Amino acid sequence: MELLRITSRFNLAPNCDLPWDKCGRFRGCVRGRRDPVGTLAILKVSGDSRRLESLVGNATARRAAEVDTVVIESPGVSSLEVLAGSPAPLGATACDGGVNFAIYSSKATAAALCLFTIADLTANKVTEEVVLDPSVNKTGNIWHVFLRGELDDMVYGYKLDGKFSPREGQYFDYSRILLDPYAKAVISRGEYGVLGPGEDCWPQMTGMIPISSNEFDWEGDLPLQYHQKDLVVYEMHVRGFTKHESSGTDSPGTYLSVIKKLDHLKELGVNCIELMPIHEFNELEYFGYNSVLGENKLNFWGYSTINYFSPMIRYSSVGIANCGRDAINEFKTLVKEAHKRGIEVLLDVVFNHTAEGNENGPIFSFRGIDNSTYYTLAPKGEFYNYSGCGNTFNCNHPVVRQFIVDCLRYWVTEMHVDGFRFDLASIMTRSSSLWDPMNVYGNTIDGDMVTTGSPLANPPLIEMISNDPILCKVKLIAEAWDAGGLYQVGSFPHWGIWSEWNGKYRDTARQFIKGTDGFSGAFAQCLCGSPNLYQEGGRKPWHSINFICAHDGFTLADLVTYNNKYNMSNGEDNRDGENHNLSWNCGEEGEFVSIAVRRLRKRQMRNFFVCLMVSQGVPMIYMGDEYGHTKGGNNNTYCHDNYINYFRWDRKQESSSDFYRFCCLMTKFRHECESLGLVDFPTADRLQWHGHQPGKPDWSETSRFIAFSMSDLVKGEIYVAFNTSHLPVMISLPKRPGYRWEPLVDTSKTAPYDFLSDDLPDRAVAIKQYAHFLDSNLYPMLSYSSIVLIRQPDA
Repeated sequence: MELLRITSRFNLAPNCDLPWDKCGRFRGCVRGRRDPVGTLAILKVSGDSRRLESLVGNATARRAAEVDTVVIESPGVSSLEVLAGSPAPLGATACDGGVNFAIYSSKATAAALCLFTIADLTANKVTEEVVLDPSVNKTGNIWHVFLRGELDDMVYGYKLDGKFSPREGQYFDYSRILLDPYAKAVISRGEYGVLGPGEDCWPQMTGMIPISSNEFDWEGDLPLQYHQKDLVVYEMHVRGFTKHESSGTDSPGTYLSVIKKLDHLKELGVNCIELMPIHEFNELEYFGYNSVLGENKLNFWGYSTINYFSPMIRYSSVGIANCGRDAINEFKTLVKEAHKRGIEVLLDVVFNHTAEGNENGPIFSFRGIDNSTYYTLAPKGEFYNYSGCGNTFNCNHPVVRQFIVDCLRYWVTEMHVDGFRFDLASIMTRSSSLWDPMNVYGNTIDGDMVTTGSPLANPPLIEMISNDPILCKVKLIAEAWDAGGLYQVGSFPHWGIWSEWNGKYRDTARQFIKGTDGFSGAFAQCLCGSPNLYQEGGRKPWHSINFICAHDGFTLADLVTYNNKYNMSNGEDNRDGENHNLSWNCGEEGEFVSIAVRRLRKRQMRNFFVCLMVSQGVPMIYMGDEYGHTKGGNNNTYCHDNYINYFRWDRKQESSSDFYRFCCLMTKFRHECESLGLVDFPTADRLQWHGHQPGKPDWSETSRFIAFSMSDLVKGEIYVAFNTSHLPVMISLPKRPGYRWEPLVDTSKTAPYDFLSDDLPDRAVAIKQYAHFLDSNLYPMLSYSSIVLIRQPDA
């Protein structure tokens, strides 16, 4: 059962029989007909096809009409109808009873579309090959073909030929089958962490062929469109969130299991999840035995993208079933169910580099298709490495920036996501390679050209995204730095809509709360939404994404437990990971410490969380910090598919009456306070700064005390203070005639008295214990503590 194709051009009169092959080795009948579309003729051949080349040669010598594609059909196999196809849209697109395939390559000299059944893919065997004729199947730099036939259970890839010359930036190899950058699902291995046939870490990857009948029921789902000022973001890892056995889910580590745990996020007060990379990547990229842990090393985080249109297949409970269509629908179900619970979904996207690495890396897609277009290259073909991962995506090349915009629009329109966080986003502001100035800029350049990789004041990609009618309406968050030293926090090109991961907020908050001198003024800026960074450029507080911890670095519990990193379990002799952590172990290193140090650590964790929730801007919580997850001092856990990175649902239950309760109540308080999510920066008409005395803030280098009061349309007025000194202090509160100050939060108190919620049984007694201080407008603050008071009418 064999179906072959050849696109060598030859002459043949339509609707006539071919003679026998002169060698006598072809036995069968060949008939030609003109396709109804009129674009090419199709030959259907039955019989022995071993000597088709001779037949083609003879036909060329004796016939006059041109035929572009030959279909040889073995008995019992239904043929595929092969038409010229269209150059747009790129990728595989179901339409008009068939599928259109289109791929861009500016320097390929030959191309073929390869089709596989899943069984043949597993056996590393091409089922069908359609060779493309450049005179029919190519428009400009785009190769294309349209197929009609049975394609539902098949997957596809491409073979592209051309020059193999790394010094000229070209890596063509016709023996390789390449993954379409526009593929909507990547089909290869179906089970996470399991090697491919022959224990291959990189088995052949192919793309799903879409079918028009694969409709998903969104049940009327619409974007939530929260104003960004109202968000509480939760950075989470799909697999890590439910993989631990204590999650109790049926398919741990999958999109489906995340759905089962969305109510936890709702309880926590989260209304936006930021998913660490869920674009297709290869978790076996670093596969090898880790002797320290006695298990294999994996790429757990996923910051090494293979394909940007495809959800990670092995994060689904169904794997490659139905050629990946079921996995796509499982991710859509996650988004739909999150929206039902009032939770937006953001994707962490990695458009700064791909998994193909440097010149020694694998070739599976972009490099073999058009290396000098997709990557930022030096004049002799070397890869620029602004990502620190071997290559740099050529983001501001016209073809690449259109690719990125197409991808983002797909995730918004087809997958209903609510926005994106761009990893190492500063790379997207760097100039593209100048391999072909005419192609890059549209015209030749006289005089000095922009140096490759230079930061651009108005990057074309950022301009395109910012002015796109679909993308300008979703959340756009930049990690405004890269590994090449370009640091743009506060200065990222923003068009008034881009937010930033505020790394300066993180560093300042860590310094001040651990009691470092000289940060009181900077900390006050953080509490106001960092106007020093964003106000002059026309942005607002909610353009600042405030965070204390993220996936990269210490967890919140480890931030107050370790002065040093402990990354030996990564197998890199503790050389990896950040050395400048701004952490403090509260007096003793590690987990086995005195009771006094344990109490101080809990206090500090509460202080950090209060800081997040009372600051203008958008707070972001890292997964597991709400119960005090520890990674044992490892601040670079990219390679661990184990308990180090897994959310511990058992420990969350243990913490439910302690820190987790505190976090839930603080996020609830933030949502209730109109003044803690302002549209604009606070001004003196509603914000007052205080020191140990009302209205007398201390901005000196040695000050470790900050306090402010803020009028609030819901609460009336709130008073917040931080004492990060090692000494206790008695503070005087602002006088409010006809009102009194009522304690709500005091991080120096043990649970449940750290937050005096309305449902606390002995709340009235606890408040009365403060009465003799509050009657005199005083409040005692212990060292390393923070408080929140509410103005209440006098009884």
